[in-house]
Parts: sequence; structure tokens; C-alpha cells
Amino acid sequence: MRADGETTLAVGALSAGSAERREQWRHLALLLPALLALAALFVYPLLGILFRSFHKTSYTLEFYRQVFRTPVYLTVIGLTFRTAAIVTLICLALGYPLAYVLATVRPRLARALVIVVVLPFFTSIIVRTYAWMVLLGRNGIVNQYLVALGLAPAPLPLLYNAAGVVIGMTYVLLPLMVLTIWSVMRGIDPALVRAAHSLGASPAQAFRRIYLPLSAAGIAGGTLLVFLLSLGFFITPALMGGPSDVMIAMLIEREVEFTLNWSFASTLAVVLLVLTLAGFVVYNRLVRLERLFEGRS
Repeated sequence: MRADGETTLAVGALSAGSAERREQWRHLALLLPALLALAALFVYPLLGILFRSFHKTSYTLEFYRQVFRTPVYLTVIGLTFRTAAIVTLICLALGYPLAYVLATVRPRLARALVIVVVLPFFTSIIVRTYAWMVLLGRNGIVNQYLVALGLAPAPLPLLYNAAGVVIGMTYVLLPLMVLTIWSVMRGIDPALVRAAHSLGASPAQAFRRIYLPLSAAGIAGGTLLVFLLSLGFFITPALMGGPSDVMIAMLIEREVEFTLNWSFASTLAVVLLVLTLAGFVVYNRLVRLERLFEGRS
């Protein structure tokens, strides 16, 4: 009887193991189309860019040496990261209060405000950029109001410079910051803040010690998303920036379209990718993203 019981247990374990393997293969089969599409549309082009950065007529590192030996390319890379950082900070400063309002007002009003936030996505980015060019021009509405209200003695240069680039990029990326932070804030239990108030905490103390830490995952996700997208921005800087506001995406476009130097353009793209990944590693070390998102879950 004991041998029969052991045999039954062994057979059950084998059938359970085979069922688990079949389930794993079924999951893999469901993922296979997505994996093939990812390999064809992302991995293969990325490997092609990496290959071209090392090879033109033969294998060489000359393009990488050219990037780091030429001051103008280093200046463009620095300008790109500086602009991305400024846009990210402005989006955070404007987006956090708006996300807080969305998370704390009545649901019906919150839905209406979310529609307002999402509405710009239904318009082409080129159309929105040209609209801002009209608004920020010397004879645009913004300058007319500034002069009429006495806030400026003459029309301000708000276009074709760094200010125009920052304003345009902030407008485009601000909804992403708002939605990312709001998605975390809406999951925060209001009872926690009320409990802090009942224990004698002031509104500022409750916000600083309860609400802000709980929304830190949204801040981390929003800033990371906006910063990474800012690094590759092309249309807005190209239309609203001046000759001294060249970002690396614009430099890559010029190498491809005008000089037809695909190898050097690929080198610039690889340098941007490596620097972005290095920045992400540093950001992760400072912010500890895994702890934030584990805390959220």
C-alpha cells in the first residue's frame, strides 16, 4: 500500500510538472508575435545603427573620436541635456499641483479637467507648435498683452531662442507629467491624510509627511518619462529655436538629410543612447525606483 501511494504521488508530480511546462509554452506562444515584432522593428534597426557607427568602408572608431574631439558636438550634447533638465523641472513644477487638483476634486469635475489635459493630443504637434509661434511672435497675443499691461516696455524675444524652445517643449510634455503623477495620486487613500489631521498634523505637515512620499512614485515616473522624451525632441526645437539652440536630434537629421553621412549620424545616435542609459542608471541610484514602485504595489 505504501509503494502504491508513493507511485501515485510520483505520477501526480510528473503530470503537474508537464501541465506547468505546457502552460509556459502556451504563454510563450502568445508572446511570440510581440517578440518577433519587437525584434524586427526595434532590435534589428538598433543593431543596424550600432553597426553603421563602427563601419563605413571598414571598421573604425574615427566617428566616435570625432564626436569627443570636436567642441561643437560636445556643446550640442550638453545643450540637449540641459534643455531636457530645464523642461523636466518646469513640467514637474506645473504638473504636480495640477495633478493634485485632479486627484482631490469631485469626480465629475476631475473627468472634465482630464479631458482638457488630454485634448491637445488630438491635434498634431506641428499644428500646436505653429500655434505657439503665432502666440509668441513679436506681434503675437502674448507680447501684446505684456506691453498693454505695462509688464514689458517693448515686445520680448520669446521666439527663435532658448526660451521659445523651453516653452514649446513644456507645453507638449506637460500632459504626460500630469497624467503620470495623477495616476499615482488617485490611488492614495484620503483617509490617511484625514487620520494625520486627527492626530494633530497641520495641512502642510500632512502633505509633506503623508501625501508627498506616497506620490513619489508618480514624480519619479513622470520626471523620467519627460526627461527621456525631451532628449530626442526634434520638431519643436527646429521650429522655435535659433541657430544656437541646436539639439542632438537636429544634428542627426542634418547628417542624414544634407551630408548623407549615415555612419556619423548613427554614431551620434549611439552616443545619445549610451549617455541616456548612463543617466538612467545614475537617476536610479539616486531615486531608487525599485523601492518606490515596490512601495506603490
